[in-house]
Amino acid sequence: MNDEQLEILTEVFRTLFNNSELTLDDGLVASDVPGWDSFNHINLIINIEEEFGIKFTNEEVGKMQKVGDLKKILAIKISS
Repeated sequence: MNDEQLEILTEVFRTLFNNSELTLDDGLVASDVPGWDSFNHINLIINIEEEFGIKFTNEEVGKMQKVGDLKKILAIKISS
């Protein structure tokens, strides 16, 4: 994942969670971000899919336990 892609991903998070200071550390998990509940997790996935023009499988979404996991899976999807 290059710097431009990371900036786009960061902006998706910042917009959804209304937090302009949010940084995407690889260890970041839902419980670290106010408002990141199951409903907003679905919104997050949809927003990322739309922004990057990709689709995640249910299996891929299930493997996304932290932001580092999300970034790895997204990088594979983008490069495919």
